[in-house]
Amino acid sequence: MKLYVTYTSPYARLARILVLEKGLADGVEIIAAKTRTPGSPYYNVNPSGRVPYLIDDAGVGIEDSQLICAYLDGLDGKPRFHPPHNHANWAYRRLEAAARSMCDGISVWGREISRPANERSPTVLAHEVARSQRMADFFETQVTDPLLQGALTMAHLILAVAIEVAQQRGLGDLTDGRPQLASWVRRIAELPSMRTTAPPQTSR
Repeated sequence: MKLYVTYTSPYARLARILVLEKGLADGVEIIAAKTRTPGSPYYNVNPSGRVPYLIDDAGVGIEDSQLICAYLDGLDGKPRFHPPHNHANWAYRRLEAAARSMCDGISVWGREISRPANERSPTVLAHEVARSQRMADFFETQVTDPLLQGALTMAHLILAVAIEVAQQRGLGDLTDGRPQLASWVRRIAELPSMRTTAPPQTSR
């Protein structure tokens, strides 16, 4: 299989984490894609130009990090991060959706701040800064939930990746003043798969 990524995308990072966590490194070739570039050869592989993008052993392309992560997790018939019982667990699905919302907002901020200064929207930046703080407050109380204290799920990975990308791209340390969230993130950040997939320090 081939997995097209950029090394600064939190969504591509989630797929890379699943590759490692599921022991698929020998069977998945990680390929750096050139996105947001006119005429990039990657557009011949995936016309939308988004990452991650997985081409399976049959040559079929799969887009969207949620779909790709679920596919990789289920290849061995023993999904760890998408256990079937979570599909009917609305309490869990609520937490995963909130983590995705937080990650989405931080990604919007990251794209906006990477624009030339004269092209940035102060309104968008302020909105996403405020959103990130509200979501961090929310998770300061939620990380003690047994669902986030137990076996790893996608909610764990998404939340940890979101918080790390916020700090790495200059949005700030969202665990500052939030001791429960800080302790929780430190534990997840020590996973070998998290450390191996950490984005480059020069992403901005």
